[in-house]
Amino acid sequence: MAYKAVLFDMDGTLLDTLEDLGMAGNRMLEANGFPVHPLEDYRYFVGEGALKLVTKVLPEANRDDETIEACLEAFLKDYDLNWQEKTRPYPGVVDMLDYLQDNGYRLSILSNKPQAFTEMCVGKFLPRWRFEEIWGKREGFEHKPSPEGALRISADMGLDPAEFFYLGDTHIDMFTAGRAGMFPAGALWGFRTKEELLDSGAKALLESPMDIKKFLTTTEKNN
Repeated sequence: MAYKAVLFDMDGTLLDTLEDLGMAGNRMLEANGFPVHPLEDYRYFVGEGALKLVTKVLPEANRDDETIEACLEAFLKDYDLNWQEKTRPYPGVVDMLDYLQDNGYRLSILSNKPQAFTEMCVGKFLPRWRFEEIWGKREGFEHKPSPEGALRISADMGLDPAEFFYLGDTHIDMFTAGRAGMFPAGALWGFRTKEELLDSGAKALLESPMDIKKFLTTTEKNN
């Protein structure tokens, strides 16, 4: 099938947010007297939303509800002040988005980042491109790997899920794409490994953002 739309994960796929997230997490931990983590370790803490991130970075003995709630509030306050310090689009993302938009592909974003932060990141770092749907974590909706957000996006855009090329960088994204009936493609420049992406259902792996051109062109020729 020729794809009509591309649905992107954001953190680890379009934007390199790791350092800002990790530094906010470590400042929260340090302020509360907990040990901090190497920034690289945050590759495995992110992807499932702020609550999961905070829970994972806390020592196991301190993961009671009261501590998690207080630390989540502190993390979100810190990130709200510092979310744009180091974050940037990955190399090649600008060219990829230009190519897709210029060639008529419809674009949307599905993130587990809170809705407000998702919109701020898009507005700050990705303002040149038209994303028809920008979905972060919203009240009343299950977040990834539930397919609910992806299916709502496809319905709102008036497309069949099978017409979407879904690009993400973690097992969460591959599971989401598979459950929604979209084509799951893994971004190897992101936060996780090739093995994780393949094990969770990736049907294509992109070494760099512009690899999407070769894949989509080949798909169009075969349809």
